Amino acid sequence: MMNPEEKTGWTPLPHSDEDLERMRSVPDTPQTRAATYRLAWNDEEFMTRRELRPVRLQLELLKPEMTLAERGIRSTVILFGGARLPEPGGDAWAAKNETQKRNLELNSVYYDEARKFARLCSEHSAATYYREFVVVTGGGPGVMEAGNRGADDVGAPSIGLNIVLPHEQAPNPYVTPELCFNFHYFAIRKMHFVMRAKAVAVFPGGFGTMDELFETLTLIQTGRMERVPVILFGKEFWRRAVDLDYLAEQGTISPGDQDIIDFVDTADEAWELVRKFYRL
Repeated sequence: MMNPEEKTGWTPLPHSDEDLERMRSVPDTPQTRAATYRLAWNDEEFMTRRELRPVRLQLELLKPEMTLAERGIRSTVILFGGARLPEPGGDAWAAKNETQKRNLELNSVYYDEARKFARLCSEHSAATYYREFVVVTGGGPGVMEAGNRGADDVGAPSIGLNIVLPHEQAPNPYVTPELCFNFHYFAIRKMHFVMRAKAVAVFPGGFGTMDELFETLTLIQTGRMERVPVILFGKEFWRRAVDLDYLAEQGTISPGDQDIIDFVDTADEAWELVRKFYRL
């Protein structure tokens, strides 16, 4: 039996894991089978009640935070981008027509650029014993897979922040297993993306990518987040998808707000921006 002092501080009281083990050996009776007899925090029916939402929000914030802190991970580089972008030469599985198929295949070049950018970040991260500039993605396919794969190419750990979706999905195979998290709440997942971010790289994508991009820009514009490099890969794609100059002309953003963003086409350009920003 583990010495109580080897756990988090001394206490003469039993730890929760010890009581959970004791619960497994209680006699089987109508009373012990009753839902009310279960330890509250080990009762799935109780923990998933609507009234427990504040507790679940707290747990989703705490679990990854504690894990990353225990690993000593101090900063990250986020890779946002479309789940639908295939690897070059791969199947454009999400295409609904020939036009989409052609464009997804053309944009597959950004899979390679995301993979290369993640390699560059991870090679620098190695010099910090993987405490700084650790790659984090949404853990899914497309650009997310490319990011985790780039880290894996050079033997570096990377983080995946998955979310439960209505359609069946699983983390991509390149996420470091012990840094692969799953979320119910989008809001908490978004917090974990930006809480340690030293750079944000955004690749062509859809609604989810737009959401993540604009939330980051809002945090920086309002001063709720420190200025960090926000790098959009694909100059032609983004200049057509988002017209920030038009917003400035209309007065809905301030002149100069566009300068929060840098546009690049290659991983080398992006890493040079990060390198200069932090004087690495």
